[in-house]
Amino acid sequence: MNAPGPANSPPLRVVFFGTAEFACPALVELEKQENLKLLGVVTQPDRPAGRGLQPKPPPVKEVALQLKLPVWQPDRCRDETFLRQMRELAPELIVVAAYGQILPKALLELPRHGCLNIHGSLLPKYRGAAPIQRAIAEGEEETGVTIMLMDEGLDTGPILAQEATRIWPDDNAQTLHDRLALMGAHLLVDILPDYLAGKLLPRPQPSEGATYAAKVTRADGEIDWRRSAVEVDRQIRAFTPWPGATTRLPFKERPRLKILEAEPLEREGGEPGVVLASGPETLLVACGRGVLQIHRLQREGGKPLPAAEFLRGCPLPPGTRLG
Repeated sequence: MNAPGPANSPPLRVVFFGTAEFACPALVELEKQENLKLLGVVTQPDRPAGRGLQPKPPPVKEVALQLKLPVWQPDRCRDETFLRQMRELAPELIVVAAYGQILPKALLELPRHGCLNIHGSLLPKYRGAAPIQRAIAEGEEETGVTIMLMDEGLDTGPILAQEATRIWPDDNAQTLHDRLALMGAHLLVDILPDYLAGKLLPRPQPSEGATYAAKVTRADGEIDWRRSAVEVDRQIRAFTPWPGATTRLPFKERPRLKILEAEPLEREGGEPGVVLASGPETLLVACGRGVLQIHRLQREGGKPLPAAEFLRGCPLPPGTRLG
């Protein structure tokens, strides 16, 4: 990255806001930039997690501590005590990625270079909390990342730069997430010199084509076998690893079944949710249109297994009804 100001000028003072894994590559890349001074990281509070519900730090906090950066974890970033801390820091730029709270006007107006956000879609499509999952679920052929100058709306700010990538047939939410996180980090540091020098001007988002990507819930993973095999396959990929695409086995014990990898087949099926074929080489389930070939699955309380290995321990003969 070239110097943002005249030669021998002091490094630009930056604060990073982020919480989820998506933000980690950007934090790492920013910390490498010699002409930036990373003052610290703002992230969400530790949350209970796991069976013991022990407080677990967010991924960005773990990276920040590895980089020996100061960390702030306000319950609400609009609290006056926290805002006072930020004013005292006097950042010249704020960078935001997967933070999880909407920044108030007082923060947006604080740095002279504004607040830049890395968003995992080609805005104005898929504004909101879950752009990666929704793009896969809706059958988009491509998505990408957007660097925008934040305003008070939800992902409505003017655009500085975008980069697209194809959504491959074997992409799930995790693989696409990881690719977009790296793309966003590299795009950010690539465009920063021109932006800070006033050579890259933000352009308003078009009003046409704006969509909203609602937060993912467990209900999103519940399979409706009346849908087409193509739609069910998208659902499996969109909600892997969380919450997972699930159906029910016709058993009293451990009835919940998570489908991890599958393939839609264009062929005549049968009654939706009924197993059509089950053997060493295949597990076929009828959908509303087409057939789903299941390659990898996981029973409640068990470990992920290839279909052939799963069926040796849990036979699902033709005629078995799922759902």
